[in-house]
Amino acid sequence: MKRGLFSELKRRNVIRAAVLYVGAVWALAQGIAQLAPLFGDYDWVARWFVIAGIVGFPFWVAFAWFYEFTPEGLKRESEIDPADAAAHRAGRKWDFAIIGVLSVAVVLLLTDRFVLRHGVNAAAEAAAPERSIAVLPFANLSSDKDQAYFSDGISEELLNLLAKNPQLQVTARTSSFAFKGKDVGIPEIARRLRVAHVLEGSVQKAGNQVRITVQLVDARSDRQLWSRTWDRRLDDIFKIQDEIAGEVVKELKVKLLGASPKARATDPQAYARYLQARELGRQLNAEALAKSDALYQQALAIDPRYAPAWEGLAANFVSKTTIAVLPNQEGLARAREAYGKALSIDPDYGPAYAGLGFIAMYGDNDLATAAQRFERALALDPTNLGVLNNAADLLRNLGRLDEALAIEEAIVGRDPVDVRWLYVLGYSQRCAGRYDAAIASYRTVLSLSPDNGSAHYQLSVVLLLKGDAEAALAEIEQETNDAYRMIGLPMAYYALGRKTDSDQALSALIAKYQKDAPYNIAGVYAYLGEPDKAFEWLDKAVEYQDPGLAGIVSDDLLTKIHADPRWLPFLRKRGKAPEQLAKIEFKVPLPKAEGAASGAAPG
Repeated sequence: MKRGLFSELKRRNVIRAAVLYVGAVWALAQGIAQLAPLFGDYDWVARWFVIAGIVGFPFWVAFAWFYEFTPEGLKRESEIDPADAAAHRAGRKWDFAIIGVLSVAVVLLLTDRFVLRHGVNAAAEAAAPERSIAVLPFANLSSDKDQAYFSDGISEELLNLLAKNPQLQVTARTSSFAFKGKDVGIPEIARRLRVAHVLEGSVQKAGNQVRITVQLVDARSDRQLWSRTWDRRLDDIFKIQDEIAGEVVKELKVKLLGASPKARATDPQAYARYLQARELGRQLNAEALAKSDALYQQALAIDPRYAPAWEGLAANFVSKTTIAVLPNQEGLARAREAYGKALSIDPDYGPAYAGLGFIAMYGDNDLATAAQRFERALALDPTNLGVLNNAADLLRNLGRLDEALAIEEAIVGRDPVDVRWLYVLGYSQRCAGRYDAAIASYRTVLSLSPDNGSAHYQLSVVLLLKGDAEAALAEIEQETNDAYRMIGLPMAYYALGRKTDSDQALSALIAKYQKDAPYNIAGVYAYLGEPDKAFEWLDKAVEYQDPGLAGIVSDDLLTKIHADPRWLPFLRKRGKAPEQLAKIEFKVPLPKAEGAASGAAPG
């Protein structure tokens, strides 16, 4: 008797097999979706598992058509007698399997919906203060895609303006901008940044006209709280920024302490050049810094009294000394002049005081003056992470490592993806003997910025101090910065017992960098256990005015010469003996949870 297709599918248990397959894929997808977040951002695993399940479905159905599970094992369907009771029993086993799989899937679904998600949401809401916000980089809708610097700049200026309100917790620029160009939803961004609200928008610029559209979103419910569009001339750009900041503060019901902060106004054309110059200056290479300088000069030609442009130009001079484009003393002298011009225009401009403090600390070896400058900068701009980072540098250079670490950990907590803060934290952890923590910090730096110049060197030094010479050599061989690689190699070879290689590497270092890195050469000799040479090169560091001397009291590469009778007299002559440093008064309140702004100060 000829059977219909449905009857044949039923007889061969194909329908049962299909239902079991769908149930199993559903149950496993539920489990993967719940477990993946425990290991990071692996939501894609569940998505691709479902796709693979869909692709595999027809193959499973074909398998069920031709084969049957029996008590004697897997058999072809043609080998089974249709009247055999075993086939019926196998069918009943299929039913039990289906019921079991579907039960597991339902339990997983209910657990995810009412237990895990409830707990995750509750924890997320507990971790995100009501008055917390992230400002995302505004989309550039201008026909000229090179105008992205303008939309990014508007976003950053708004972020800085909002951060001046001490009642607001504002995510720092680097963390907020980390999501630029990525397909990540608002609720997920807010969860990662631990904020309750997100400000996003777009900028469309055409000639002297600009359209800015902004919306404020409650990230917990993904609900728009407020939205507005401005169609104005560029002359009104600062008024627009003030209005946006005021509306956000009003919507979040933040109590203002004193007058509401206002955007610093200038000519629109000068402002556009300033934003572009600031973006280029962050690239930290000779070509980008030269272009940045030219744009700052153009902005100042239009408005010579725009203090932020003078401060940006000064920061460029500091950056040029860092990457050896300018000699230390020349670069710092030019930076000092530019910071002075910024303060002559605005005596209350905090970032300029921070810049002068940086020069006093690393250029003039004057920690007492640096402390005064940083205290003034903090009083004027207490939420600026760059200023706080420089203050932590000074604390470490004063030998107050615990206080420095507390501030640096708070900074990293606010802006966890900015490699600048992680790098400095790793160095302080190293100086404090917290080697495992320092290793973790530098590995995070390298994961975020694989081409970071000197991070491999720092990691190599930490591994040397911990006693892992082979790993230290492997790291220093990956260092892309020529000077730091040459500084690290003699120490790594020495630790491995390769004295000839160590001597040759040290000779090459001295031949190439004796005037640029005398302090580092002294550190190498100290590590090699040669105190006479170490002190000889410390004297050279004084002669060449090496900025590295600022951190001598906390530098653990010099530990082996601390017991030498020449150590304290050397420090005392430089004003860095313990009793001299103790007289320098410098207090930095531990940053609170509110008001994290992006840092503009050098460091």
